[in-house]
Amino acid sequence: MKITSISVQAKNPDRVNVSVDGRYRFSLDIFQVGDLGVKVGKEYGEDELAELETESLFGKLYGRTLEYCLLRPHSIREVRDYLWRKTRDRRGKDGGTIKGYSPSLAERVLGKLEQKGYVDDEQFARWWVETRNLTKGTSLRKLRAELQSKGVAGQVVDAVLAESDRNDESEIRKIIAKKQARYPDEQKLIQYLARQGFGYDEIKSALTADDVNE
Repeated sequence: MKITSISVQAKNPDRVNVSVDGRYRFSLDIFQVGDLGVKVGKEYGEDELAELETESLFGKLYGRTLEYCLLRPHSIREVRDYLWRKTRDRRGKDGGTIKGYSPSLAERVLGKLEQKGYVDDEQFARWWVETRNLTKGTSLRKLRAELQSKGVAGQVVDAVLAESDRNDESEIRKIIAKKQARYPDEQKLIQYLARQGFGYDEIKSALTADDVNE
């Protein structure tokens, strides 16, 4: 069987359609064409074409997951959960079943993303700490809980928080400045701050300092 044409897709110029013996067989991204040595006139056996079809699926899943990763930094667990959803069968618009990707392809995609540096828990944790509620304020305890809920290891969280300039004293003042008008009853404000992860002594100290400054 012979590759008879390779044509750029109209809707996605980063992918090409590959025809075998005059009929469309699969698509590849433009980098895969070179990496796999696919060219017009080259002949393949059925097993070799099946391997290229697997590479086609890998390229599609990798591309979609890369787009997801580039929206904002994600933890490894978030990306793994995204890929797990892609392995599930789903119902198409016509009511038929669209087969999910194989788990082995999903793991391979995750491995390549990690290798390329698109998924890194330390970088994700640093971004999260640097941007999460920056002007509104967030307790370090809450930041730690959020990161651990996203699968970031405790030692990574501790290291990133240790290098951050954020501290509970300044964070609680940000929150008080934002929320005090909504909580004229100081006891309710204290309860709110406690829910944000601050300790009672920290809260009383911050409120006392705030009263003095007024």
